[in-house]
Amino acid sequence: MKIKTMTFKKKLWLYFTLFTAFIFTMLWLFQTVFLQGFYNGMLIKNTRNVAEEIVENGSDEQINDIIDRLARDNSVLVFVTDKNGNLLYGSDEYKEIQNNLDKGKQDKPGIKKENDDHDFLKDKDDLANDRPNQKKRGNRTELPDNFDDIYDLLLSGSSDSAELDMEGLFAYGTYINYPGSEDGAILYVSTTKDAVGSSVRIIRIQLIWVTVISLVLGFILSWLLARKFSNPVDNLSKKAKHLGTKEYEEGINCSFCLELDELNETLDETNIKLNRSREFQMELLSNVSHDLRTPLTMIKGYAEMIRDISWENDEDRNSDVQVIIKEADRLTALVNEILEYSELQSMTGEESSEFEEIELSELVRSSVERFEKLSRPENITIEKDISGNIKIKGDVSRLERALYNLMDNAVRHTGSEKNIRVSLSEENGKALVKVTDFGNGISEEESKVIWDRYYTSRQRKGKGVSGLGLAIVKQIVTMHSGSCYVESTEGEGSTFVMAFPK
Repeated sequence: MKIKTMTFKKKLWLYFTLFTAFIFTMLWLFQTVFLQGFYNGMLIKNTRNVAEEIVENGSDEQINDIIDRLARDNSVLVFVTDKNGNLLYGSDEYKEIQNNLDKGKQDKPGIKKENDDHDFLKDKDDLANDRPNQKKRGNRTELPDNFDDIYDLLLSGSSDSAELDMEGLFAYGTYINYPGSEDGAILYVSTTKDAVGSSVRIIRIQLIWVTVISLVLGFILSWLLARKFSNPVDNLSKKAKHLGTKEYEEGINCSFCLELDELNETLDETNIKLNRSREFQMELLSNVSHDLRTPLTMIKGYAEMIRDISWENDEDRNSDVQVIIKEADRLTALVNEILEYSELQSMTGEESSEFEEIELSELVRSSVERFEKLSRPENITIEKDISGNIKIKGDVSRLERALYNLMDNAVRHTGSEKNIRVSLSEENGKALVKVTDFGNGISEEESKVIWDRYYTSRQRKGKGVSGLGLAIVKQIVTMHSGSCYVESTEGEGSTFVMAFPK
């Protein structure tokens, strides 16, 4: 058997810790391992986009200004040459800035710009003499060493564009319609790919400190969060251990989250149901045990009597057998009532959504007629006063059972004339079913408990079986959103009423 030693608090803390470690692992991977590759990929894509935008604006009169702006914004080196490799225009990320500074100096009085016949690129015969990776081609302007490779790829005619992806450098070349060049021109754009290397080293050092500090804080914070999350669960666990006992503390509110609050309320409701179930069991044992024991004792006693005494005497034997049958029927009725009442108590109330429309007038009329046939041997007379066209929503079999119980109860307690009355009427928007007996009536004190379960026949001195008949009626009427009550005058009889909403 596997023993579980990890508590909810420890597991939660462990999960928080692993989550923190996972986050920082991914941060390290993206910020150090994959940063250079991602950066280079974005630079290459950006260089192509710059070249495409320059080509699209090649016929614009302000093309040189556009080249300066794109070179500055994207930190690229741009050259435009004719098809013989002679420089037409060049720019890098500093040229526009330098031009703006020079223009500012010219606009200030008393300040004369030095070498005003030179711009950032000087002129077509002297381009960036101190720029690295450039060389002199006879009397042509200096261009980068890899320009020849781009130049050769383009002139080979294999493609309208050419790319060079070398270590630390990416260059892109294509044709462009440049102003003043009748035969077309060549556009060269390049960028450095290793600029992020030093940044990665700085970020790596920074991440070491950030990771160490954050992990320490993460461990502490995850432990506090684990305690915060686990304490309400621990309280509910302790509370659940006392369900159905006197030690159960009802009313403790978690107030942590909606789900735990709902669980807390569920525990309270469960505790109430458990207590009710315990009370039901105690009542069942205390009230029904005698009723069960009596018929069983009589059945056993008469069976032994038949075996030992009346087996040879047909008349005595038949009489004893009849007693056994009667007691067995009584025992069966008692068990059936207990099961029926238990079933009604277990209903949740959702059954009302499945109710159908019922012609209550017809239901009462047919139930009374069937009961009359069953009561003929006892010479019971039933007076009927049933109004027509009264409809409610409900369960036919349940309503018939409730009416049958009331009529059976009336027969047991009616007067010597063996007369009962059943009526159906409508009052104040409610359907009222009334069953009246003409017996001794019920006292005011007794009428308050007459609907309670196991209010047995011994207290009312009647012929009831288990004391569940009226309790079943009340349960059925409540299930139909109705009410029941009794109107009684001692010495004159009682009227039991079931009121249903139409």
